[in-house]
Amino acid sequence: MDFYYAFSFAFLHVLAILFTPLRVVHGSTPTTTFSVCSQTPHPEICTSLIGKTSKQTWFEVRQTTLVSTLAQAQHAHELVSAMDLSSFEPRAKSAWVDCMELYEDSVYQLNRSLGSANSNDIQTWLSSASTNHETCQNGFLDFNLSSHLHTFQSSLSGFSKYLSNSLAINKAVAPLAISPEQIKGRRLLATNKFPKWLSISDRKLLATPSGATSANIVVAQDGSGNYKTISEAVSAVPSLRKGNSRFVIYVKAGVYKENVDIKKTMQNLMFVGDGMGSTIVTSDKNVQGGSTTFRSATFAVSGAGFIARDMTFENTAGPAQHQAVAFRSGSDLSVVYGCAFKGYQDTLYVYSGRQFYRNCQVYGTQDFVFGNAATVLQSCNIYVRKPLGGQKNTITAQSRTDPNQNTGIIIHNSAVMAASDLRGSEGSFGTYLGRPWKQYSRTVFMKCSLDSLINSAGWYPWDGNFALSTLYYGEYMNTGGGAGTGGRVKWPGYHVITSADEATKFTVGNFLDGGSWIPGTGLPFTAGL
Repeated sequence: MDFYYAFSFAFLHVLAILFTPLRVVHGSTPTTTFSVCSQTPHPEICTSLIGKTSKQTWFEVRQTTLVSTLAQAQHAHELVSAMDLSSFEPRAKSAWVDCMELYEDSVYQLNRSLGSANSNDIQTWLSSASTNHETCQNGFLDFNLSSHLHTFQSSLSGFSKYLSNSLAINKAVAPLAISPEQIKGRRLLATNKFPKWLSISDRKLLATPSGATSANIVVAQDGSGNYKTISEAVSAVPSLRKGNSRFVIYVKAGVYKENVDIKKTMQNLMFVGDGMGSTIVTSDKNVQGGSTTFRSATFAVSGAGFIARDMTFENTAGPAQHQAVAFRSGSDLSVVYGCAFKGYQDTLYVYSGRQFYRNCQVYGTQDFVFGNAATVLQSCNIYVRKPLGGQKNTITAQSRTDPNQNTGIIIHNSAVMAASDLRGSEGSFGTYLGRPWKQYSRTVFMKCSLDSLINSAGWYPWDGNFALSTLYYGEYMNTGGGAGTGGRVKWPGYHVITSADEATKFTVGNFLDGGSWIPGTGLPFTAGL
């Protein structure tokens, strides 16, 4: 592994020197170090990288910064690998295992960024690397083992700063690389369309009735398929598939009690079930039982291009066990259609990457749609369950840590209502649209039906005044008994969106990379906008 990292770093460093990204329309004129570095959060690092008198184009500066950030990611991975675990208790070792995987993935994301000229892709992958860095530390915090973080915070703080600079510089570069033809050709997604990143055959798979899908392998508990468990089927994929083409796993009706973990090397997988409530994947791993939040997921996927439809993913740990994830996704360019996610605290972990959820159901109590992906939930039903006595319900807990990350949770054209166990006692528990897990938390509800269980304040603080001026929480054209904005919080970061132009920023087409969606006939929230 070390040889691979060293070789990839040296090779890509040579590429960065020899080549400037192609398809540049503007911004190829050299710019002074001051003009570049003054726009970064850590100008001293920027200046030390590109020199005080050097003149480079913005694109050359980006490559230089990415190369250095990759070196920092490799260094972080090496530091974690070399940690002395002799004094670590089992829970601390569990958090350490997460860190190993997360920093390895950060090296992968930085390598991808260096090999791309697409600013939207780069911003997504840099955001993912930044999320990995934060999640490593969160694992120790899950178990109140903050003392283990001292080494991380001092030794790895440089990596965080380099990532922040890379995000700022790439964001500045992005408009310079867009041609007039690209701008003219941008269209937004109509509500009955799927992302352009899906091939024609993939879209047909999503439109095919359950059970009739042409599957590569079949999972069935009764022995009528190729495998009896989902994990066995996933393990068999590398030996069965040719290349990296779409591989379809059909999971017949049944209750599959297992934890499934699809690594980043397993890309372009599609899971098809027999419908919500028929094909169920379930477990009860949780933080109280010794799993980190990251590792508690019943079903976890990291490989890009993931698709799922007509399944239920659940974690049955219950509200007393606190964090217990039903589904975790770090799959970039992924689509989940017609699926249900059932849990209590931390049900749906939209971890990182670009994710689109359509016609889904989500059940939970606290922070049950959370994470730092660029996520849109469209035409979904969100069911608030009954929490523990004295608890409040918070639907979202978005975790953006940098203002330049292109992440957020957008809930569009969906319905929020009480689940069956909460009906009749809604007034006993406060229910809020979200709270800020991290400093630049960003969440928007657009054209949703919000039932009267939503507290008039709408949103709930995390801890005192934390993030109230840096978050972005928005509401646009919502309806229902809980949609009134007259009594909403007065935080600087809260917005009642009245401008169609502002709302357009959070549509599926714009928020999930506007240039990569099928041309539509209008916006998904307002016909004729």
